[in-house]
Amino acid sequence: MTAPSVRARRIIDNRTARRMFLQRQGLAFPPHRKLDDAGLLALIEHLGFVQVDSIQTVERAHHMILFARNQTYRHKQLKRLHERDGVLFENWTHDASIIPSRFFPHWKLRFAREEARLRQRWRDWHGGKFEEELEGVLRHIADNGRVMARELGNDDAANPKTNGGWWDWHPSKTALEYLWRCGHLAIAARDGFQKVYDLTPRTLPPHHHDPVFDEPETIDWACREALERLGVATSGEIAAFWNLVTPEEAKAWCQARKGGALEEVFIENAEGGRPRAAFCFADADPCANAPEPPKRLRVLSPFDPLIRDRNRTERLFGFHYRIEVFVPAPKRQYGYYVFPLLEGDRLIGRIDMKHERSKGALAVKGLWLEPKVTLSPARQERLEAELERQRRFTGAEKVTFAKGWVKRTG
Repeated sequence: MTAPSVRARRIIDNRTARRMFLQRQGLAFPPHRKLDDAGLLALIEHLGFVQVDSIQTVERAHHMILFARNQTYRHKQLKRLHERDGVLFENWTHDASIIPSRFFPHWKLRFAREEARLRQRWRDWHGGKFEEELEGVLRHIADNGRVMARELGNDDAANPKTNGGWWDWHPSKTALEYLWRCGHLAIAARDGFQKVYDLTPRTLPPHHHDPVFDEPETIDWACREALERLGVATSGEIAAFWNLVTPEEAKAWCQARKGGALEEVFIENAEGGRPRAAFCFADADPCANAPEPPKRLRVLSPFDPLIRDRNRTERLFGFHYRIEVFVPAPKRQYGYYVFPLLEGDRLIGRIDMKHERSKGALAVKGLWLEPKVTLSPARQERLEAELERQRRFTGAEKVTFAKGWVKRTG
């Protein structure tokens, strides 16, 4: 029996696929509608999570991600939901992220797997004293309350920091990270950007700890909820979304439902070529919920979930993006930390800018537009409107432009 041809299956055109993904990522919503705390929680639940990152070239990633979706968002709202109300918690997806607390029971599978994975590494690194170190840190926090790493120990001559990652930190600091990744501790607050740790039961309200799901239930939840937020996706993309399940588990989940709950379709690539096979829910037409997004121009964080999967970004938008923070300056194509520009349903370029706090300026250093995209008067007006929104959000007093800031146009 021959396999079905590409023509035998439904093909989703590229523009529809882009617009569907923009809707699933909260970028088709009205960006000026007033966002209260309940609305912010609903937005984060719609996205699934918001990545946290320390770099503050303009503003930290989590704030930029939320502001790109709603211009009425303010920093203190996220702090209230996380630190006061406990309806958000911070842990890992593909990276450190802020996650709705009602998803917490499903993170217990991750905690168990992390503990199994990291325990041997800790034993190899720290020898037989690792249990004593962990118990000591837990006992200190239980007796004394919240703590930051700097209060337990610092790197010194006896514990030099190398390039080996957090395993080269002071033992007590490494213990904090280990206990957090394994779910025994939670991030109760941030002091600046420093983590403030406490016991998990004291940080998350009790009702967020239940129910207890078994492994198959969490695998089903993780795959189903990932596909809801991606709309159409491969099994690998489903696995990578939360990073809670393995690629093999996601593949098995898809295959078990193929032809039933799931439909296999093909998505057109932005730059042509053979359409890519992917899955969507069979009882919901992904094309039916693909509204035209607002035409405004928006600055995205390099860690925005729309572009987190760089390969998916290239297939859907024909946009090649790599962050160049760790690239030596002479070898950078664009700049240290350039921001993608979204206009309607297209990624049209990137901008190099920095909030120079000592000068009170949002300084624009460079703009690169994609081929065949020009800086027309209307587009420049939209760009300047977005820069003014960014200026107000960051608290800068003015926007400045370097000489020759338009580097290249199509």
